Amino acid sequence: MDVFTAIGLVLVGLALLAGGGEALVRAATTLAELAGVTPAVIGLTVVAIGTSLPELVVSLVAATEGRPELAVANVVGSNIFNIAATLGLTALIIPLPVHGSAVRLEWPVMFAASFLCLLLARDGLLDRMEGVFFLVAIVLFIAYTVHMARTDVGAAETRQLEEQVEARDIDTAGAPAGRPPLLVALVVLGLGIAALVAGGQLLVDGAVALARLAGMSERVIGLTIVAGGTGAPEFATSLVAALRKRTDVAVANIIGSNIFNILGILGVSALVAPVAVSPALVRTDMWWMIGTAVLLLPLMRSQSRLSRAEGGLLVAVYVAYLVILLRG
Repeated sequence: MDVFTAIGLVLVGLALLAGGGEALVRAATTLAELAGVTPAVIGLTVVAIGTSLPELVVSLVAATEGRPELAVANVVGSNIFNIAATLGLTALIIPLPVHGSAVRLEWPVMFAASFLCLLLARDGLLDRMEGVFFLVAIVLFIAYTVHMARTDVGAAETRQLEEQVEARDIDTAGAPAGRPPLLVALVVLGLGIAALVAGGQLLVDGAVALARLAGMSERVIGLTIVAGGTGAPEFATSLVAALRKRTDVAVANIIGSNIFNILGILGVSALVAPVAVSPALVRTDMWWMIGTAVLLLPLMRSQSRLSRAEGGLLVAVYVAYLVILLRG
């Protein structure tokens, strides 16, 4: 395979992932509305998980094809990208308010999941039992956050999550009168899943080919091209929210996506097939993932917002990470 073919596969794969993820989120939201589920629950489940579907598909394809380094690097690199690049660039456009739940609940869970991932990966393998543990943890987290959103204690967060649904244009505002038929939603759901699967396959194949042609490891490709590509939905969501000045849940949304990336994606991948973890990922990149998470906490607590200067700091950290990674 030549370099142009490999690049073409990566670009087509990214396009299919983006389109498939959007179709799946829209269809799932319609189904949830037809079932009478509240916007808050949609935001906490469909939106949060939907933006992480590209990472899930890519990691599953890589794991089942015997490319575990790409599967884990995709998750680790995406988490670093979400905090340092996505939040950083978004805060540069408009300062991001940080609400109490992001500091009290989402950040501690994200940090615990990141550190637990490092501990379990130190032996070089995430086995099926560890995958089950991750999945149980993510189910409990989702159940708790949904419960909080549906109680009086979570009333404020409920209003914020309703705005999140609007920011992704997955509500029915401006749509023709009446709800789309169930059959249409199911067809869109099926097309979205098919696009995700095809896109994940093409992206993995193209990325592996590029790695071989460029003499780069699958780890580096996974941490850069693949992670940035699969992190595009989160970036697009935050960017649109910033431009429309709907930034109330931007920080919590990114943190929630990072939690799902570790507990959900690595959990499913390890359950399907035990995932080998390269020593380089444990020795360096996972520490960068934890480090960006630690850096985020004092920035969130500072005046309860991420300022433009703090956004610039996060972007500078990501640039430094890329420079060190590519020189290594």
